[in-house]
Amino acid sequence: QVQLVESGGGSVPAGGSLRLSCETSGDTYRSYYMAWFRQAPGKQRERVARIDTDGSAGYADSVRGRFTISKDYTKNTLYLQMNSLQPDDTAMYYCAAGDRIVDGGTWTYEYDYWGQGTQVTVSS
Repeated sequence: QVQLVESGGGSVPAGGSLRLSCETSGDTYRSYYMAWFRQAPGKQRERVARIDTDGSAGYADSVRGRFTISKDYTKNTLYLQMNSLQPDDTAMYYCAAGDRIVDGGTWTYEYDYWGQGTQVTVSS
């Protein structure tokens, strides 16, 4: 059973920064594809960043250039560094772990494990 525990959320003014952390145990970061999602009230859940088992990363257009996803294997921790935060970044942020499968000739990510979430609030 994979357990994910997020931390690091909080309230910041626009333009500020936060670093979210997601702790787990064992070889989760070596074995699973990891990602950060967010969901604001009344909006669909959005994947903001992903990192594959080989370390390659991808970002949503809305955060590219401002957010950075990374892993620290020595600490079994996934990070999301968020800079130049804007009010539209306000949401509950979730860490997720899963696999990548081929679906109809394309890669598809399936995230089976989720943390409890950490709230990020950005004031204007």
